[in-house]
Order: sequence, then structure tokens, then C-alpha cells
Amino acid sequence: MSQRKVDRVITLPQPHQGQFGPDHRVIEVITQDDWRDADPFILLMDDRINGHFQGGAHPHTGMETVSFLVDGRIGQESSEGHLSPGDVEWTTTGKGIIHGGHVGTHTLNFRLLQLWVTLPKKERWAEPDHQFVPKADALIREEPGARVRLYSGTSGALRSKTRNHVPVTVASIELQPGAAIDQDAPATHNGFFYVLEGTARAGGETLVVGQAGWLDKSNGSTVRVENAGETPLHVLFYSGERQNIPLVTYGPFVGDTPEDINRAFRDYRAGTFITY
Repeated sequence: MSQRKVDRVITLPQPHQGQFGPDHRVIEVITQDDWRDADPFILLMDDRINGHFQGGAHPHTGMETVSFLVDGRIGQESSEGHLSPGDVEWTTTGKGIIHGGHVGTHTLNFRLLQLWVTLPKKERWAEPDHQFVPKADALIREEPGARVRLYSGTSGALRSKTRNHVPVTVASIELQPGAAIDQDAPATHNGFFYVLEGTARAGGETLVVGQAGWLDKSNGSTVRVENAGETPLHVLFYSGERQNIPLVTYGPFVGDTPEDINRAFRDYRAGTFITY
């Protein structure tokens, strides 16, 4: 089984002032300008709130949001419950939703990774959908010194039942010093590692906290990741099947053409969006 390599290591900026008030800090791991290289991923924000959250309900269309809570506590989208660290919410925005009202405006303390994944062109206006994958329900793969929690996609013998429009793998990988594991990484997927703690050796490159490592586009089917440090390693792995389509974005709206964006505005103003 041939191995893929990491051929692009990005050192990200330190957390800086975000859009949701003075207590919001953010790292832009993927921006909408990265589409050509990041397909099917549109955006990944590493959001940190410690204090007052100056946000609220807002619309989305044409993509899916995948939220991984790293630390703290935040309200779930479609219930009165809360996310705990290691929980994932997966929301298909499709033809239009309004969400974010569940967060509230009181004092909060959390770190949340929110990924945007495109929808296939033929499913751009799919019916909205919501999935909650708590940490306790994630599939677990264990090997000596290694534990993988699988939220979507595949890892070794594991096959997640999470519903995907675009095939996507989301895996939380924890390795003790000296441990290693081979993670599925199909040649048709773009994929990257994002280090939360420790030092990784992934696809032949060393990655530390504050770095993302992107896979090459070889014909390999797995990638090897090992703990290259003296403390536990926690790294997230995301991969998704490339769609090879043009994309038009305007803030929270995603489409295939400028007319799609106009449609999104018309539908939003007409009040047809579903509220979570």
C-alpha cells in the first residue's frame, strides 16, 4: 500500500482579533481564496472566545459546516443541549438555513474549529440536514500507543456511518511518544493535518502546534503519522474528495455561479430559510 507525503507545510499566524467582538480571537487555517488548492474545503476557522460573544443568528447556503469543539462549552444547534470537548456537529445548509442563535450573547469560553465543505454541484440546493456526533459515539481505532476517533470517513477497518454529500474523513489522532499509525488518505482526496498539541511527523514532514500540513497529490492511499516529540500528540486529520468545480462565494453564501448568490439573497429575503 503506497504512502502519500506532506508536500506543503503552512505556518499559521498567531490568534488575532476576530469579527465577533474584542473577546474573539481567530486563526484562519483555510480561507475562501484557497479553494483551488483546498477543494473540497472552503474555509476552516479556529475560533476562540473568552468573554463576550458579539454574534448571533446568520444565514448560510450551498455547503456544509463541520464544527469540532476543542475546549469549553457551546450550545447545540438543534436542541437544548451543549457540545462538550471532542463533540462534532455536521450541518448541511443546502438551500438555506439560519443558525448561530443558539450561541447566545452571554459570557463564553470555548475553542471551536469550524470547517466549510462544498456540496456537489448537483446537490448544491439539498434539503438542510443536521447530524450530531458526540465524542462518546465516535468510532475508536486502537493500536499500541495510538488512538483514533473517527467522526466521518474511514480509518483502517473503521467505516463511519456519518452521512456525506462529499466523501469526507474527520479523524482525531492521539499518539504517545514513539507511536505511529497509518491513516487512510485516498488519492482522490485533498487532505491535511492540523496539530492541536505535541509534535508530529506526518507524511515525512515535521509539524508543530500552529502548523497545517497538506498532502501531495500522489497515487498513494494512506499516510503515516507518528509522534516525533516527548509528550502526547493530538492532531486532527481532514480529507475530502476533490470536486474539480468552479466556486463562487459571497460571505456565508456558496454557489456555482453569480446567479446562485443572487438566488440565495432572494430566498433569504423571502423568508424561505430553515432556522436551527
